Amino acid sequence: MVSVLEEQSTLQNVRNIGIVAHIDAGKTTTTERILFYAGRTHRLGNVDEGNTVTDWMIQERERGITITSAAISCSWRDVAINLIDTPGHVDFTIEVERSLRVLDGAVGVFCAVGGVQPQSETVWRQADRYHVPRIAFINKMDRMGADFNRCLGEIRAKLKANAVCLQLPVGQAETFTQIIDLVDLKAYSYDEGSEGREVRICEIPAELKDDATLARAELCEKVAEADELIVETYFANPELTPEALRGAIRRTVIAGKLVPVLCGSSLKNKGVQQLLDAVMWYLPSPLDRPAIEATDLKTEAKVVREQNDTAPLTSLVFKIATDPYVGRLFFVRVYSGVLKKGANVFNPRTRKRERVMKLVKLFANEQTEVEQLCAGDIGAIVGLKEATTGDTLCTENQPVYLERITVPEPVMFMAIEPKSSGQKDKLTEAMGLLAAEDPTCQVRIDTETGQTILSGMGELHLEILVDRLRREFKCEANTGRPMVSYYETVTAHGKKDYLFDRELGGKRHYVQLTVEVEPRKRGSGHGVEITPSARKKIANVNEKLLDYVEQGLTDGILTGVLARYPMTDVQAKVSDVVLMDVDMATDVGFRTASVMGFREAALAACPELLEPIMSLDIVTPADHVGDIMGDINGRRGAIRDMTTRGDMQIVRASVPLAELFGYSTVIRSLSRGRASYTMEPGEFAVVPRTVREQLLNR
Repeated sequence: MVSVLEEQSTLQNVRNIGIVAHIDAGKTTTTERILFYAGRTHRLGNVDEGNTVTDWMIQERERGITITSAAISCSWRDVAINLIDTPGHVDFTIEVERSLRVLDGAVGVFCAVGGVQPQSETVWRQADRYHVPRIAFINKMDRMGADFNRCLGEIRAKLKANAVCLQLPVGQAETFTQIIDLVDLKAYSYDEGSEGREVRICEIPAELKDDATLARAELCEKVAEADELIVETYFANPELTPEALRGAIRRTVIAGKLVPVLCGSSLKNKGVQQLLDAVMWYLPSPLDRPAIEATDLKTEAKVVREQNDTAPLTSLVFKIATDPYVGRLFFVRVYSGVLKKGANVFNPRTRKRERVMKLVKLFANEQTEVEQLCAGDIGAIVGLKEATTGDTLCTENQPVYLERITVPEPVMFMAIEPKSSGQKDKLTEAMGLLAAEDPTCQVRIDTETGQTILSGMGELHLEILVDRLRREFKCEANTGRPMVSYYETVTAHGKKDYLFDRELGGKRHYVQLTVEVEPRKRGSGHGVEITPSARKKIANVNEKLLDYVEQGLTDGILTGVLARYPMTDVQAKVSDVVLMDVDMATDVGFRTASVMGFREAALAACPELLEPIMSLDIVTPADHVGDIMGDINGRRGAIRDMTTRGDMQIVRASVPLAELFGYSTVIRSLSRGRASYTMEPGEFAVVPRTVREQLLNR
């Protein structure tokens, strides 16, 4: 029997962290070095050579990018580190979102040349949303154009982070050789012959001693400003001891008041051991995080679950993956209680119990079977049948549910069909598995054409999905060209009475519904409801009819009213019901009246089309700024701002996705191959009148 003190001691030595950053900032290389120096691997994996541990999918190794988040475990100085390496490409942003949802801390990796890039800002906002404490690691200090101070300034200005330097680089680019630790006021040098495993402590170079002393004084001052517990000590002696300084930094990081900044070069094996030390010293254990808040399934009251093994089981399924050998893996974070092999768990969404057939700890695509997962653990379950991403698994006698994971709307789609009729069922099943794994992959049937539509977050996302269908699921498919995912919405309140009075199969069906439609806040999705008075009238006939009403409203939302695009940011409500005879109240009547009533109400609510607007960041020599800005204006775009980075100009713009097909070729032509760009989804906006007419008439 493990005592409470032993359990807390164990949890205090656990770090659940993620590596997050813009694409090509060096996340996977940093992760590989962490595994190597922690003794988890015995060779250095490199992205360019396609032999990294976390990028195990064949598509990742071919393209040199991370597509799916990979969970791994290692230990450093008796601290167990559960680490998730996340993608940097915007098309796979859901992987970052659901990883940050279950992590206690994160390491934000920044390129010393590129600084704070668009996806850096996105992942930082995601971490802000879940209040995840962070450390910043300025990577690639060995590259030409590296600038530590500029990158630090961008972290403070663009991310609004209270960033404090814990280290200073000795040299930059080809002169980068050592790292100065400001806490201990020592320098570290790295032996290249031992692949960086041998770290030597040495004196700070004489020409940098004054800079280091000033930087440490600034560090002590900023920490004292943020930590009340050390203020008196600081006033008594501003030169805080390393031990006192570390304790104060840890408290302020966990409280979200400070972001420590470190530096190094993962590829050149410099600074990673000190990054591991910082993870151990400054990022929180599960015990340092607030108790998780859940909602009681029976009373809808808020309840708190302490993160320990003795509390009732509360865990979250944050990811699903398909393994060729064991079937579906349900990645889970245990917040309280113990998840045991062979035990029953309760799913509040389905209101059903399921049996845990097997539990595993993860090392990328490898699994180690375990008997249980305790509070604070991240692992995977084998054998669940009906769980989906975002489901809570808990004890049946004290059922609660956690807040679900936010899923962005897809911005692009393509038609897809099997190459042979014999593969139709196989393709349908495979796409269902992909959609279960990836909530941003959505599959629907176009009601007008009968085509199967596959939606995703961009061209690369769709390309990867089709490639996975072919390689993993052995499904050959014909696909149409990628197209923009438009949505419909309403801009006013609409109300209509719809009477369904028809004789079908020798039986009269009669029901009149009053349906109201109104807009919701942009980005909030859709909702359906039945007012209490209407609900009571329907339930008095048959409670099952309530499901048909909600189903009808949902079908109306998914099929739209203008051009049959799905609707979003809309609230649909049945506010009244008129019945002639109980025998005439049928499921067919209620469902049809709900669909048609919704459509009429939506048409009366000033419907509009929405299009995805992309945030575009263009890095270009100053000579080509005029041509690029003119081209953006011709694409219905708007310039948000311009900044200078060295001898390059950064143009930030908002441009409709529909105008950006083939943009990479255009920008190369405009800049003679010298400009580059990145983009990410920004918002959905009402399309201009002329574009609307084109879309409705095509």
